[in-house]
Amino acid sequence: MHNRRMLVFCGNAHPALARAICDYLDLPLGNAAVKEFPDGELDVKIYDDVRGADTFVVQPTCHPVNKSLMELLLLMDCLKRASADRITAVLPYYGYARKDRKDEGRVPITAKLVANLLTTAGANRCLALDLHASQIQGFFDIPVDHLSASAVLARSFLDPKLPDLVVVSPDVGSVKLALPFAERLGADLAVVEKRRISPDQTEPGFLIGTVENKNVLMIDDIIATGGSVCAAAKLLRQHGARSVQVAATHPVLCGPAIARLSAAPIDRLVVTDTIPLQEAAKNLPVTVVSVAGLLGEAIKRIHYNESVSSLFH
Repeated sequence: MHNRRMLVFCGNAHPALARAICDYLDLPLGNAAVKEFPDGELDVKIYDDVRGADTFVVQPTCHPVNKSLMELLLLMDCLKRASADRITAVLPYYGYARKDRKDEGRVPITAKLVANLLTTAGANRCLALDLHASQIQGFFDIPVDHLSASAVLARSFLDPKLPDLVVVSPDVGSVKLALPFAERLGADLAVVEKRRISPDQTEPGFLIGTVENKNVLMIDDIIATGGSVCAAAKLLRQHGARSVQVAATHPVLCGPAIARLSAAPIDRLVVTDTIPLQEAAKNLPVTVVSVAGLLGEAIKRIHYNESVSSLFH
């Protein structure tokens, strides 16, 4: 154990989550201000003495993505120049994570660029939750603690536990995310095979597994436009699913997502508070569970140099 002070700061992306994390840690939220000039430029001022402190900046890089990212970079640069001993970037949601490889010629690998920017701005460590591609950890040359919200989400389906439950992955790539749910809930696993019909559009192909007369729990990390999860829900109903519930870590919910989810045969949606839930989405049959305790416990263990590995699953 050491005598470094722990200080937690945040930008404007999700102060409610940062305050909830501080409540868990029994700490006041650090005193920082982020303001915007008339021309759109941002400015940051930290009012606490951070010299020699162990600092954590909680900032999901969600909508408005570029502004949220820039706020995070400026906050960390400010801490670095004020002689903070260590700076941990806490990213409940990592924007640009879906751009993790070159899938065609002459395109950037933006997830790698963001990792470089975070390190250059001053991050000594990164704490992330359900990265869209877990290999993004390898884009960093600093330690990355990658947590999963599966335990937090699964609790919503344990009490009461649904009978005849089947956990479904909406595509092959999400099987690794869905499998821990199936194991926790003692349920079978099924997979929807997804066909890509254009660079930005997919449709469900066929179902691997049986859902007839079953209660289905579909698992995904991100619901963005909602196209994949809504189309998969229709396919599952066509195959005789008794009910369809969806659990997702990051409720991005952009573009037509809310309209699609409203029209889809989905009985219940459970998401976390990694991203603030839009007001319009609150008319959906949605339950929000908090990851503040999970992130707060990870921050505490990092501060005291304790193992975080038991929180990974």
